[in-house]
Amino acid sequence: MRSTMMDFPLTVSRIFEHGRAAYADSEVVTNEAGGVRRIMFGALADRAEQLAAGLRRLGVEPGDRVATFAWNTQEHQEAYFAIPGMGAVMHTINIRLSAEQIRYVIGHARDSVIIADASLAPVLAPVLAAGGDELKSLRRLIVFGDGDRSELPKHIDYEELLAAERPGYPWPEIEETAAAAMCYTSGTTDRPKGVVYSHRSTFLHSLGVCSGEALGLSQYDRLLPVVPMFHGNAWGMPYASWLVEADLLLPNRFTQAEPLARFIEAERATLAKAVPTVWYDVLGLDPASVDFSSLRMILAGGAAVPRSPPDAGQWLAGAQRHEGFLLGALDGLAGRPLRCAGRGTSVRRLSCGLPTG
Repeated sequence: MRSTMMDFPLTVSRIFEHGRAAYADSEVVTNEAGGVRRIMFGALADRAEQLAAGLRRLGVEPGDRVATFAWNTQEHQEAYFAIPGMGAVMHTINIRLSAEQIRYVIGHARDSVIIADASLAPVLAPVLAAGGDELKSLRRLIVFGDGDRSELPKHIDYEELLAAERPGYPWPEIEETAAAAMCYTSGTTDRPKGVVYSHRSTFLHSLGVCSGEALGLSQYDRLLPVVPMFHGNAWGMPYASWLVEADLLLPNRFTQAEPLARFIEAERATLAKAVPTVWYDVLGLDPASVDFSSLRMILAGGAAVPRSPPDAGQWLAGAQRHEGFLLGALDGLAGRPLRCAGRGTSVRRLSCGLPTG
């Protein structure tokens, strides 16, 4: 006997359609040198469909690997939906790898297209100029944003690609076990090693991080993933935000302590996620010069942090500090509270796999 309940594959396109239909007025904010850019979920969804249509016109087929080489920006968020939604596989390239490692992962993943931020042209141009067998699968380069593109090979302008298409892309039905995205380790043990996330794992992870036992995300949150979108899918924030109506704040390349602090204060972020070194730099600021009263939680991951970071109470009073031990090769979080720190500030340690301690 089968149930009478609805049955549909758990795919990225389902997250996309839900956020678009239910939360079209939520916003994505991208930090820029001269201010911020804002776009509503509904408008971003139209652009994601235009990107998918443009990629399809360029010959991208289901299963093809489409890489991103970018900071946390609106355009990267558009790619997060367009690429897996059309059945292709998003490969988020770590921009901090060496040139040799970047060439290796492009070749190993067999990327056919790269969508790149023009501000990263000085990093990407030497990689592509070197050529070699690793790049033989690469057919197209798409570039967006401000920056000197003169050293890049022939490429397509991102905005021109979108302008040639209309919203309303017919998303295909995709098996939930199909590949949605892939990323590689940082190569600390020999060559970088890749892992592939499924649509199902991405969907379930997004649900998991929204739960009260994890991060308790809701429509009242403004999420700031400082952790790069090329690192473990920014710990799930680009998708989780669309499930719960949470606004998404994207720092772009401005992740240094002072611009990050200004961004948090101006946009009233409620939850921020970053590696410990970012938070240590922020702790170096004069507490009187920053206002983090909007934060209810921060998450530090990728490396261990002390249970009671020095001077944290001066600017994080009332916020929860969570520590997550996250690996790019794993698609999920598991954890439980270990202790409270007093003064209304709690610490929770999270780990991949079995609970700690």
